[in-house]
Amino acid sequence: MPGFRLAHQVRSSLWLVPALCVIAGVGLSLGTIALDRLLGPGFLPQSLTGGPDAALFILSAVATSMVTLAALVLTITMVVVQLAMGQFSPRIVRTILQDTTSQVAIGVFVGTFAHAMLTMREVTFDGPEGGSVPGIAIVMAFVLVIASIILLVFYVHHLGQSLRVAALIELVGSEMRDLVDAQYPSGAEPAHRPAPGTVPAARSGVVFHIDHPRLVAAARDAGCTVELVPALGDFAPAGAPLLRVDPPDAPLDPDAVDHVQLGPERTMNQDLAYGMRMLVDIAERGLSEPFLDPTTAVQALDRLHDCLRQLVHRPFPDGRYRDADGVVRFVMPVMDWDGYVRLAFDEIREAGRTSPQVPRRLAAAVDDLLAIAPPERRAALERQRALLDAEAVGDPPVADPQGIGSGRDALRRVSLNGDDRARRDHAGAPGP
Repeated sequence: MPGFRLAHQVRSSLWLVPALCVIAGVGLSLGTIALDRLLGPGFLPQSLTGGPDAALFILSAVATSMVTLAALVLTITMVVVQLAMGQFSPRIVRTILQDTTSQVAIGVFVGTFAHAMLTMREVTFDGPEGGSVPGIAIVMAFVLVIASIILLVFYVHHLGQSLRVAALIELVGSEMRDLVDAQYPSGAEPAHRPAPGTVPAARSGVVFHIDHPRLVAAARDAGCTVELVPALGDFAPAGAPLLRVDPPDAPLDPDAVDHVQLGPERTMNQDLAYGMRMLVDIAERGLSEPFLDPTTAVQALDRLHDCLRQLVHRPFPDGRYRDADGVVRFVMPVMDWDGYVRLAFDEIREAGRTSPQVPRRLAAAVDDLLAIAPPERRAALERQRALLDAEAVGDPPVADPQGIGSGRDALRRVSLNGDDRARRDHAGAPGP
């Protein structure tokens, strides 16, 4: 049991990798200094390493900057821990502290500091040529500084990626999957076999990219039709059906599954609905406690309105992809106009029901889309307008592109002949 406790503390600690890097830095310094003594002071020209004054100044600057960078990384790590505890879960701290990249970044910085400090001892100012410098050790300090700069940039990039909720969920999910394999090994019974004509996902992830031309080409070569089971943006568990082949015995290339890319989260690479989802999330967050910022929701609705306005007249794909002979070779679920309208408006309408601004901005968007929508796309918009009126707190909402600010009950308009149009009460008054 004491051995387990020690091993657990070592695995979950932040100090082990930096401590090993300090030891490595000390060893590297002693080794390069010994090599300098063996090869003699003139092995590397001073034009490369600089004189004693320059070498001492450079090593001092390296040591100072490495301490600053190590302190910066530690500070950022603690800030990330605080943010993760507040935004996601207090139980996520251990996972963040075990992040290898943060530990290596701290370790390289303090290891470089240790190397520079020990190397400064070897810089002398006496001798026939006015002093000597450990050339190999100083060149190694230059190399470590360059490596530290590269690692700092990589660390900042890694930190930005790690703060995504999908990345944190992926960390926990991967650890859970490893624990399942360790605690519940496969028994004597054969593993679950996919149904005939289905190709399972080799690993879990969200469908974020589909290479349609290559899937069509693979299906044509096999003389079959391939169907994507999950929709773009859906999560596919490992081993779940990813592709369905018709006929089931078609010799589809096993590598065809690689043309459907799975990742830890949705992207806007091909997924327009995910862009709408992000705007809807921003709007809902602005309408929730403790933020209560309906103007943010209105700004998100501005972009949702613009996107739907660009879509309203455009044809939508039917999810069928054909080869050069016109034969359907690949099919996949696709989102239609009704789905986009529901995604853009339903949740915001529910969340902003009691806000004076949100129903008015929604009404302005829906009325504008109704004015230009073709007949076959009016039903989804008319449903939204009817729900806005039915769910209104008080009078039916007046269309107002600013929420409150440019509606007919809030703005005095001037006609071309100079006559003011009186502000009209919104309770049933006709528009300008």
